[in-house]
Amino acid sequence: MKKIILLAILAVVSFTAKAQDTKPYEEKMAKLESAFKELEDAYHSFSKRDPATFTDAEKTQLNQIMAKADSLDSVQTATALEIAEKFKATKFPARYLADVMYNLEYDQLKQLCDPSTGYYNEPGMEKVKKLLASYELRHPGLMYKELTMEDLNGKQVKLSDWVGKGKYVFVDFWASWCGPCRKEMPNVVEAYNRYKDKGLEIVGVSFDSNKLQWSAAVEKLGMTWPQMSDLKGWECAAAKVYGIRSIPSNILIDPQGKIVAMDLRGSKLQTVLAELLK
Repeated sequence: MKKIILLAILAVVSFTAKAQDTKPYEEKMAKLESAFKELEDAYHSFSKRDPATFTDAEKTQLNQIMAKADSLDSVQTATALEIAEKFKATKFPARYLADVMYNLEYDQLKQLCDPSTGYYNEPGMEKVKKLLASYELRHPGLMYKELTMEDLNGKQVKLSDWVGKGKYVFVDFWASWCGPCRKEMPNVVEAYNRYKDKGLEIVGVSFDSNKLQWSAAVEKLGMTWPQMSDLKGWECAAAKVYGIRSIPSNILIDPQGKIVAMDLRGSKLQTVLAELLK
C-alpha cells in the first residue's frame, strides 16, 4: 500500500514539474501573440487607405511595423521549434505548431510530423499534417508534373512548353482577387526583369474564374510573362496536381525539370535566384 501511495505522489510531483517547465514558454508565446495583435491593429489603419496618399512619415511608420512583425515572426517560429524539441514526448507542442507551419521548410515540417511524438495525434496537428501532405506533391527533389490550360488568348498551352527548354522556370500560383498575391507581385516583377536574360522564365498559373479580371490584373501588375488558367477558381487543376491550398504559392523548376525550391517570396526569392543565376 505504501508503495502505491508513493508512486501516486511521485506521479503528481512529475506532472507538476512538467507543468512548471511549460509555463515560461506559454507566457512567452502569449506575449508574442499580444504583440502581433498590437501590430495588426496598427497595420489596419494603413490597409484601408491608398498607399499613394501616405506621407513620408507614414511610410516610415509602416516599414517599422512590417520590420517588427518579421522580427516577432522569427522569434515565434524559433520558440515553437524549441517547444517541439523539448516537449516532443508530450501533447504540449500541438498548441503552437499550426501558427508557424507556413514559416517552415519541407524537411522541418516532415520532421515535426513524426508519428512517434506525443503530440502527433492531437487535433491541433491536423492542419500541420494537411500542409505536409500538400508539400509532398511539390517539394524540392521531385520532378515537375504537367499542367495543360489556356492562355489569355484562348490558346491551349502546357508547362512543358517552357520547362526543359534550358531555363529555370518559376511557376507562380496566384489570382487577381488575392490580396497577398498582388502585394508580392512587384517583387516577382523585379525578379523577372533582373533575371529574364540570365536564364529565368516565369509562368503564371491563375486561380481566377473571371477572364476579364484575370486579364486586367495581368496588365495592371506588369506581368509580362506567360500566363495560363482553366478559370475554375479553387477547383483549378493545379490545386490537385501540386497540392496548392493557399496562394500565393510557387515552385522553381531547374532546366532538367526538377523542382529545386517552393514558396519563395520576398527577399528569399531574390536570394535564391541570385545564387542560381549568377
